[in-house]
Amino acid sequence: MSALKIVETCLSQLNHIILGKEREIRLAMCCLLARGHLLIEDLPGMGKTTLSHALANSLGLSYRRIQFTNDLLPGDLLGTNVFDRNDSKFHFHAGPIFSHLILADEINRAPPKTQSALLEEMEEQQVTIEGQTRPLPDLLPGRVAPGPHARLPGLQQDVVGDVHQARGFLHRERAQEQAVQDGEDRRVRA
Repeated sequence: MSALKIVETCLSQLNHIILGKEREIRLAMCCLLARGHLLIEDLPGMGKTTLSHALANSLGLSYRRIQFTNDLLPGDLLGTNVFDRNDSKFHFHAGPIFSHLILADEINRAPPKTQSALLEEMEEQQVTIEGQTRPLPDLLPGRVAPGPHARLPGLQQDVVGDVHQARGFLHRERAQEQAVQDGEDRRVRA
């Protein structure tokens, strides 16, 4: 099955699960294929969790939801080494961050060290646990070449255009957020 057919099938499946959000589903898929990070803001009960779970299921990816709280430790997120008395060795038990797709809910509630661990994962695609660096699982091994022009073979140009549109939207949102922090009003008006 071609990469384009896989993407079209997944989009069709997702549009049958989540109704009335075709554009958002398409942008979420583009973000995933571009190995990006997606911030979804919406009212409660509008399908944010359903979208992330359905996206993972439609592509056969491992999925975990992490509820960030003020007592969440980096080890809860990343995993830890546990001593096994039977063979007198430490064995690594991976945390939820070692999933392909993660829904991180209410990150702002987590302590700074836990947020830092998440940021390392997001930026470097690896985590450091007790001085040992561990790579995270590759999202689409052998399908997407790394780099700014990564795309699936045969992917339609309008899908690639949506990725650039999503990036442009995120850049506008960041500029607006910075303007608010600076006390300025630079909102983009339609």
